Formats: sequence, C-alpha cells, structure tokens
Amino acid sequence: MNSGRDLRIDFFRGLALIFILWDHIPHNPLGEVTLRNFGLSDAAEIFVFLAGYSAVLAYGKLARRDGFTVATVRILRRCWTLYVAHIFLLVLLMGIMFFANEHVETRDLVREMGLTDFVENPQKALVDELLLRFKPNLMDPLPLYVALLFGLPAMLPSILRMPALALAVSLGLYLPATLTGWNLSNEGGGTWYFNPFAWQLLFVVGGLMAVRSDSTALAPARPSPRQPLFVLCLGYIAFCLLLALNWRWPALGLQAISPDMPLMKFGPGKTDLVPMRLGNFLALAYVTACLLPRGGAWLNARICQPLCSMGRHSLEVFCFSVLLAPLADIANALCDDHPVAQYTTAVLAVVMMVALAAWLDLYKRLGTARPAAKVAGSGHPGPAIRGRPSGGRPTHSLNPLRRCQPASVARPG
Repeated sequence: MNSGRDLRIDFFRGLALIFILWDHIPHNPLGEVTLRNFGLSDAAEIFVFLAGYSAVLAYGKLARRDGFTVATVRILRRCWTLYVAHIFLLVLLMGIMFFANEHVETRDLVREMGLTDFVENPQKALVDELLLRFKPNLMDPLPLYVALLFGLPAMLPSILRMPALALAVSLGLYLPATLTGWNLSNEGGGTWYFNPFAWQLLFVVGGLMAVRSDSTALAPARPSPRQPLFVLCLGYIAFCLLLALNWRWPALGLQAISPDMPLMKFGPGKTDLVPMRLGNFLALAYVTACLLPRGGAWLNARICQPLCSMGRHSLEVFCFSVLLAPLADIANALCDDHPVAQYTTAVLAVVMMVALAAWLDLYKRLGTARPAAKVAGSGHPGPAIRGRPSGGRPTHSLNPLRRCQPASVARPG
C-alpha cells in the first residue's frame, strides 16, 4: 500500500471531532453550523468511514508484510486498548456528573446523562458496563468502534483479495439490520444507539476505498459536469440539503415530506443507518474526494495544521472531548445559559483539544530518536565519528536522546 500518509484523513477526522463536540453540548449555538444541519448525515459517518479507511490501510499493510495472524493479534490488541479507554472514560464521566449534580440546582444532570440505572442498581449496571451494555449519553461511539474493529480480522482477507465478496457479505448484514431492526441488546431492554450490524457497511466501504486508493484515485482530480456520477451525487446532496433545511424551517413549503417517513428519519434512521442517510454521506465523500484530491497544497496551510494534529491523535482527543462536553454544559448552566458563556465554553473546549493534540505531537517527537549520521565515505548509516579538535578533547553529542533512546517503531491504528 501507499506509504505516504493521506493528510485528508487527519484533517476530516479532526473536523469531525469538533463537530461531535459541538453537537454534544446542549443548546450550543455553534452546533447550528455542524454537518447535521445541512443534510441527512453528520460527523458520526465521517468518523466511522475514516476509521475503516485508516484501519484497512494500516492493518492491510501489516497483513501483507507479516501475515494475517500478526495483523489479527495487533487488531485485537487495539480492541483491548479501546475497551480499557472506554471503561476508564466512563468512570471519569460518572464521577464528574455525580459531583456536578450536587452543585447545579436547576437540573438533574444524572438523569440527563442516563446514569439513573447505575444509581438504582449499581451492581447490574457495573456488569452491563463491562459487557458494553450500559452506555450513558456520549458513550456510544467507542463501543461501536470496538465492535467494528473486533470484526475486522474476519473481513480483512476478503477486503484485500476479494472486494466484491466483502461488499456482498457486508450488505448481507446491513439489509436485515436496517429493514428489521436486528441489533445488539442494551441495558433496560433497549438496543445499541449505533447498530453495529448496520454501521459495519460504512466501515467496510471505507476499507474498500483504502484498498482502491492503492492503484487508482478515489475520484478524478478535476471534476467536470460531464462526469455523470459527480453530477448525480451533487444533485442528491442538494436534495438532502433541501430536506434538512425544510425540516428546520417548514416555511420553505415541503411539509408533505416528513422526517418521520420511512428511510428519512433522523432518530431511528441514525441508529440503523438508513439508506437515504448512507447515500447522503457517500455522495458527500465522493464529491469531496473530487474537489480535494490527495496531496493538495491546502493541507499544508497553517489553519489546517491543528485539525490534522487532532486527527492524528483521534482516540485521545475524542476521549477528552467526551469529558469537555458535559463540563461545558455545567459551566453554561452555572451561568444561566448566557450566550456569551455558551460561545466561550464551545470555543475554549476546541482550544483545549488543539492544545492536547499539540502536546501529544511534541511528546511523540521527544520520544523518537534521530537517525544516526552516515559514516564519511560509506554508503550506509553508522555511528557518528567524534572528531578530536586541536586541544585534544573529544567532542560529544549534546543531545542525550540520540544516545539513550531507541528508535520508535511505527504502529498501525
């Protein structure tokens, strides 16, 4: 597979993290400018699609180099990391909400966060938590990612060698999940908010696009009206935009098209990733790939660097945002939801996410040893030759990292 990193993955994953944060802060005015307000899909589709793309890109390369057994072990190890991160994050979130509930008198934050079951039956809730059945508000994405990544070893061989078969199997899971509501159970007799049997299709499609990007671009670099697929996708995006705007502002005059109609629902439609919603995102992805081809100079602009940095550390930044969203909500409640407070907390939360990503970038650079200098007159790298100046004292490297730390090994995922 291509060795060069596709910075579009990092950029759009960072953008999705901001959208997810703003969508998770109740009554946040900046939430009015996120993707969910201009179509049938939102940042969740971006995240799952890019998760499949980057996972197949990384573990597919590993499978071809070291075999599927090694790739499977690495995938399962990553699943365990995500599982532990989810449990730890849930404990932190519950601690924050229980503490804040004692200081915010106007609202019941424990009930709003979906923690009532834990208060009423903590033993059962704890078991359900370990089984990924107890998921309060904001805690649904990580269990979905764990489930999708856990199923990747079974799909990876066909994704790499028989893409048509992989797509057929994925559709075979998607259709009954969408049409019949086939889903995993949750605590209290409910089901998963993100149905993994439905959302796996978007994950697999992302992986298939990663394999295809090996040999050909996802779309032509310069779109043209003479490309029927591009024009068709653009028209469908416009149709979905019109629907979304009409449902928000009925004065546009399309009341005959209701958001409660089959295949057009925002609520259950998101759980089962209904076809209209899936089609809206795939059309957006195709048009975006046409307009913003890989390797564009715009990705090197200074304004894009914070987003790319967040995308490189998506797990850490996402977990941080899950804590920042309720903290911003609590701060807004203490300020009586004043507009200035709402804008301030939303912007400040993004600044803190950018700061975390920058710190992680710095930490990674500090932990990476510089390559050894080449020996003069040789064609291979070797240890640096320390010169001996006229005074007879040897010169030494002033950087202890070069002498003490081993070179880091890149890890997929």
